[in-house]
Amino acid sequence: MTGLAALWRYVLSLNFIDLLLVALDISVVAFVIYKFMMLIKGTRAVQLIKGLVVLVVASVIAARLHLATINWLLSQLRLVIVVALPVVFQPELRRALEQLGRGKFFARPLTVLGAEDMEKLINELVRAMQVLAKNRTGALVVVERETGLNDYIETGIRVDGVVSAELLINIFVPLTPFHDGAAIIRGDRVVAAGCFLPLSESPYLSKQLGTRHRAALGISEISDAVVLIVSEETGVISVAEGGKLTRFLEEKNLKELLQSLMLPQDNHNTTFFWLWRS
Repeated sequence: MTGLAALWRYVLSLNFIDLLLVALDISVVAFVIYKFMMLIKGTRAVQLIKGLVVLVVASVIAARLHLATINWLLSQLRLVIVVALPVVFQPELRRALEQLGRGKFFARPLTVLGAEDMEKLINELVRAMQVLAKNRTGALVVVERETGLNDYIETGIRVDGVVSAELLINIFVPLTPFHDGAAIIRGDRVVAAGCFLPLSESPYLSKQLGTRHRAALGISEISDAVVLIVSEETGVISVAEGGKLTRFLEEKNLKELLQSLMLPQDNHNTTFFWLWRS
């Protein structure tokens, strides 16, 4: 109570300008924390942060109870954690710095195509995914956004064709050179197919997910790409974005999800749809 009373007296002593500055200060910090939490939501970083919180609580308790041995061990762990954090959180830190470097940390990324062309692209993607899912043809389609994917484009075969459902369906015909790799889309063109992607190293993925899903999550963890996957075994359609996987998508909610991710905010109204997350 004494601390709250002192804080209240401090607030009352401030003039109007000082109050505005304090409110701005708190708002900016709260917004940055919120963006950071959204950035790591659904990733392995959440579990790691929980572990760090447990260590901090244990350290405080040990210090209050004067448990010298435990306190010494935890103090040694703190040094190890400071060194290990940049390594452990490398994907999340890289994504945050990329967003900050693009000036997109505080705003929604812009799309390369206009709203009309993007809507056409989404329709072609949805149409292709429906046919591939019906035939249980495995597919992996990466839609490039702000983060360039040239390193992965170079691992595949150049296509440079205008995106259409028919082109995508033919790319993933079984027993062809393109079938097991990823098709990468830039703008309204399939720039390459048969591309190799980095696999996610997350230990929290379901054992039911195969290499395609791990590759989709892997590229989404290190870039802002939107990745569409069709399971060869089940025909289930999934979308990976920001290190998160949305599964069991039907035609309607697949289209709505792609619109929410790829269309400018003011060019569509986001509706409610069911999301199943791995």
